[in-house]
Amino acid sequence: MRDFVFLCDCRLQGIIMKYHFIAIEGNIGAGKTTLAHLLAKHYNARLALEEFANNPFLPKFYENPGQYAFPLELFFTAERYKQLKELIHTNDLFHSITLSDYLFAKSLLFAKINLSEEEFRLYHKLYDIIRQPLIQPDLLIYLHVPINILQKNIRKRNRPYEQDIRDEYLFKIQEAYTQYIKQHNIKTLFIDAANADFLSNEKHLKVIADALEQEYDDGQHYLTLP
Repeated sequence: MRDFVFLCDCRLQGIIMKYHFIAIEGNIGAGKTTLAHLLAKHYNARLALEEFANNPFLPKFYENPGQYAFPLELFFTAERYKQLKELIHTNDLFHSITLSDYLFAKSLLFAKINLSEEEFRLYHKLYDIIRQPLIQPDLLIYLHVPINILQKNIRKRNRPYEQDIRDEYLFKIQEAYTQYIKQHNIKTLFIDAANADFLSNEKHLKVIADALEQEYDDGQHYLTLP
């Protein structure tokens, strides 16, 4: 154990003391999962990733939102709940940091946008029951990307069921996140990621890693990538 502690980067030890659980959020196509993978590799962190590919209702939702929105949101909520609940009972000695590419409240925000009023009232009752025991992140990273760039990213990753997403839908998501974070005073690092290229520009990852070495007060803090 002493050898392991000796080999740890002092900078990493500082991060561990401040942020054990970091969640990354943003709109569709903002680069959440890419950044989560890169930061996890940088810090040897454990990853908790959204398993959207396993949701059988996702392609159907984009074809017929009215019919499939409710099972879509229930499926996502159940998967997120299961994954985050497991984090509470897992103590990984060699991964003191956990990185997630979603916030559990994402379930509520998308349900509010996608469900009818009657469906949302029912959904909200379920959400209030299950959310209490879940672990909350020490810090939220929110990637803010303009709608036109989100659309370019969506086209580039070429998931067939996403290609007809409208600007209005992306704008609703953007507004929902912004309002939720401000209303709940979540400790958040807002990153202007309009020019972000996490895979090709190492400076962008370094800027974020350097920012994570700081200890932030509750509320919103802002960072622009060069």
